[in-house]
Amino acid sequence: MNAQLKGVLYVAIGATSYGVLATFVKYANNQGIGTAGLAFSQYLFGAFMLSVLVFLFSRRSGAPQPEGRSFHPKIQLMLFGGFSGLTSSFYYLSIQYVPVSVGIILLMQTIWMGVVLEFFTARALVNRTKILGAIVAIIGTLFAAKIFETDLDFNPKGIGFGLLAALSFTGMMYGTSRIGLQLSNLVRSQYLVYGGLIVIVIFWNVQILQEFNWTILITWGVFLGCFGTILPPLLFNKGFPIIGTGLGSIIAALEIPISVFSAYWVLNEEISNLQWLGIVIILFAVLMINFRKK
Repeated sequence: MNAQLKGVLYVAIGATSYGVLATFVKYANNQGIGTAGLAFSQYLFGAFMLSVLVFLFSRRSGAPQPEGRSFHPKIQLMLFGGFSGLTSSFYYLSIQYVPVSVGIILLMQTIWMGVVLEFFTARALVNRTKILGAIVAIIGTLFAAKIFETDLDFNPKGIGFGLLAALSFTGMMYGTSRIGLQLSNLVRSQYLVYGGLIVIVIFWNVQILQEFNWTILITWGVFLGCFGTILPPLLFNKGFPIIGTGLGSIIAALEIPISVFSAYWVLNEEISNLQWLGIVIILFAVLMINFRKK
C-alpha cells in the first residue's frame, strides 16, 4: 500500500470515527444517560489512555523528551484543546433539541467559518473560489437543515448550540494545525485532550457528580473515548501530513454522510430528499474551497 493511499485511509477512518459519535450519544441519552456523565467519561478515558500510550512509547523508544521549548507549546495545546471540550459539549447539547442529521450540518458550518477566520488571519490565502465555496456551503446548509420544508420544527436552542459547536470547532482546528508541530502526534493529542477534559469539568461541574458512575465510564466512556478523543486526532495527525490539507479536508467531510447514515440506521431518523440535496451541495462546497490549481 503506497503512502498516499495510507494517508487517505487514515483521514477517512478518523472522519468515520467522529461521524458516529453524535448518534450514539443521542442513543445513550434516550436510554436515560445524562450528557454530562457521557462527556466526562469520554474525555477521562481518552486522557488516561493517551497518557499510558505516551508513557509506554516514550520508554520503548528511549527518545529524550524535549524540554524547555516544549513547555510553552504544551500549554498552548491545552488552551486550544479546551475548544475541543466546548465543541463536544455544545454539539451534544444541540442534538438534544434537533435531529443528529441537522446537528452535524450545524457543526460543519466550520467550513465557511474557517474561510472567514482565514480572511482575517491570512488574507492572502483567501481567493474568490473559497469565498464562493463558503456561500455555496451556506446554501447547502439551508437545504440540509430542512429550512425549506413545511414540517420544519425550528428549535432556537438546538440551532444556537450547534452554531456554538461549529465556532468552537473552528477555533480548535485553527490552533491545533499550527501549534506544537515539533511534538509527536501522541503528545500533541495528549495535551489537546487534557485541555478538553479541564473545560468539560468546568462546563458541566456539578452535573458530572450527579450523573457520573463507573458503569458509564467502562461502557460508554471507552466507546466514546476511543472514537472521539483517541483515534481521530491520531489518525488525522498521521494522514494530513501525507495527503495535504486540501485533500485531507475533502476526505474528512465524509463525517457528514457517515453521521447522517448512522442516525438513520441506529435512531431511525428520516432523511428527506432536500436534506440529501443539501448534503451534496455542502460536499461540493468543500471541494471548491479546497480546490488547488495545478
